[in-house]
Amino acid sequence: MSRGRAGPLLRRYAVAFGYLAAFTIAEIVYGALPGRGQAALVGWASTSVHNLEHNPVGSLVVSALVPTGSLLAWPLLIALAMFGANHVLGNWRTALTCAAAHVLGTLLSEGIVAYRVAHGALPAADRYLTDVGPSYIVVAAIAVALLHGGWRPRAAAALDFLLLIFVGQIFSGLTRLQVAAVGHLTAFVTGAVLGSFLLVRQRAKAASQLAGTSARSSRR
Repeated sequence: MSRGRAGPLLRRYAVAFGYLAAFTIAEIVYGALPGRGQAALVGWASTSVHNLEHNPVGSLVVSALVPTGSLLAWPLLIALAMFGANHVLGNWRTALTCAAAHVLGTLLSEGIVAYRVAHGALPAADRYLTDVGPSYIVVAAIAVALLHGGWRPRAAAALDFLLLIFVGQIFSGLTRLQVAAVGHLTAFVTGAVLGSFLLVRQRAKAASQLAGTSARSSRR
């Protein structure tokens, strides 16, 4: 691909390329660490109840870049979802939608854990559960691509979703309010609702601008 074509493509899909690159670099760094270093990184980055109370910003940001196994699969899963969503929403809307899904999925799922621990329904050790990975972001992007993408983004997102459901078991334990299942459902709903809202606003604004341009042209 020539530089002349690569530049606009990189700008058009800046969020997808940026997140994929950041995650891949983080994955390489993680893989190069010794076992003790990996455990320390996961422990610090995990969005557990304890970390959210003491290190909310750091854990929310870094947790989205720390892999949770299947190291070779995650870049592909990210690409299948993110480029379709980025094509539909553009850069800042994709970033906002995925970030909101990651934050809300984390806060709701861990908030349930905090409530249940406080009321004796779960052991105190559950305040330190490991909760890292890009899957909330990926699931939000999948929702956008499935609802609003063309047939190629929808096909890629559908494949991604099926892999996460049947291989990754992302909704396993939902009836028991397990952290991952609640978080993934919240992220998916957030991606669908917020992504649709932003897209409707974008299209309404574009239609309004087009109508204004047409009206000005007719007066000349």
